[in-house]
Amino acid sequence: MRRILYTLLQFTWGFPQTLLGFLMFLRHFREPHGWFHGAVVTRWQRAGSVSLGLFIFLEKGDEALAVHEYGHTIQSLIWGPLYLVTVGLPSFLWSRLPRFRRKREQEGKSYYAVYPERQASRLGERVTGLRSPD
Repeated sequence: MRRILYTLLQFTWGFPQTLLGFLMFLRHFREPHGWFHGAVVTRWQRAGSVSLGLFIFLEKGDEALAVHEYGHTIQSLIWGPLYLVTVGLPSFLWSRLPRFRRKREQEGKSYYAVYPERQASRLGERVTGLRSPD
């Protein structure tokens, strides 16, 4: 019953990011896929991992990130249509902008030190009962 509700909410309340995730899923259809607590997981050849609604894209060989990325799917349920602006954009900027990469290196900050990442790890741990890599 939980997985049905999870899926239904991702396709309604979390529709914008789930739609983007589905389009990415189609683009990477030939990559290996699986399930993680109701989310569709694609293990792709690209560097980095990302979550979009019901869909998780994991860098191959980095399975430990599944709990953290699953936490982002829970954030999708919390934030709904605001997810891309409140979680997705800050997360993307924190991971990709050279300014923030330097800041993490210079100050010895963990990637998981900012709210969307820290919260994703905690939510993923709470819901799955597994440990996040941070």
